[in-house]
Amino acid sequence: MVGVNAESFAILRLTLVHGLGPVGIRRLIEVFGSAQAALGASPALIHQATRCGKNRSSGMAQGIRESEDLAKAELDLAEKLGVSIHTRADEGFPELLAPLPDAPVLLYVRGRLDAKADRYPIAMVGSRHCSQYGLEQAARFASVLAASGLTVVSGGARGIDSSAHRGALAAPGRTIAVLGCGLAHCYPEENAGLFSQIAEAGAVISELPLNVAPKPENFPARNRIISGLSLGVLVIEAGERSGALITARLAAEDHGREVMALPGRVDSTTCRGSLRLLRDGGASIVLEPGDVLSLLETPGRHAHAGTHASRYSGAHVEAQDESQSLFGRAPNGEQGTIAERVLAALIEPKTVDELSRETGVEAGSLRATLTVLEIQRAVVREGSRLVRVAGNAR
Repeated sequence: MVGVNAESFAILRLTLVHGLGPVGIRRLIEVFGSAQAALGASPALIHQATRCGKNRSSGMAQGIRESEDLAKAELDLAEKLGVSIHTRADEGFPELLAPLPDAPVLLYVRGRLDAKADRYPIAMVGSRHCSQYGLEQAARFASVLAASGLTVVSGGARGIDSSAHRGALAAPGRTIAVLGCGLAHCYPEENAGLFSQIAEAGAVISELPLNVAPKPENFPARNRIISGLSLGVLVIEAGERSGALITARLAAEDHGREVMALPGRVDSTTCRGSLRLLRDGGASIVLEPGDVLSLLETPGRHAHAGTHASRYSGAHVEAQDESQSLFGRAPNGEQGTIAERVLAALIEPKTVDELSRETGVEAGSLRATLTVLEIQRAVVREGSRLVRVAGNAR
């Protein structure tokens, strides 16, 4: 059995109780002070804490008493599947997701969550039934954004989601797939190979117990995790009834995230939902990956400084220096950003190797920074050399 601490094991037990969802579990923990203490709750106290009916409270109390063996079996299965379990009591739980009122209390993870590498996540969503244009743009945007250091988050579904994941992997970059089923299942089945690739370069995650099969009612709840994990949501292409629009609404109304959308053909049913989102002012229009980076600059700064939650709570936050670019910041508190150092070095055209030697920036960070600068049209390539565009000194 996979080793977990007592509090995490108690949280796992509570998640396996029928009818006791994330909000109810959080209320129990708030009332009793810990998940371990909540395991001894009487039906009356469960009724008081969760505000559900007395019959349901009695059923939950019975479920809690029977949950220990279920939780042990769940841990054994997780070990066999190579799945780790992260609860809100663990340090590795995603920082952007944890403070939300509707956040899951635990996540099953195949692969690896990385707080540092996943500091700047962007959700990319769209319809399963999409056009070739949508597939191409999903791959294009995901590849460029992943190469720029953003983690691409999507739902692992057919269509736009799968194309976004593949684009991020091709960069190569990190990507996270949030599934609407337990990780003992693969849905859709044809994505088994893709999910294995994602687990190697990022993570495949779910809040659902391992053996929960994919059902339509699981997916709206899955969408709130996609939004909650991310600094912003980019709708690539969505029809009128696409679940991507649910993700966009949650991002804007419940999570305070940036919402962006690509324009598409006005006579295409696959674009109708995203076009209406743009028409009604529900999303910012983006035409190229550089637009996404610009829109995420402010939320990214707050994530970098650890002040993202207070951005929407009204708490005081010290003013940030908006004159510097966030993406491509030099590590370990070095003065200036990598982008500034690169531009300063380009007083004359140079190759990537020459830039790396002169700036002291390792190749991976340098390539990501150059991608951003090219998107922003601050730098262009002429053969094997990089040239600074006039007027873009920093």
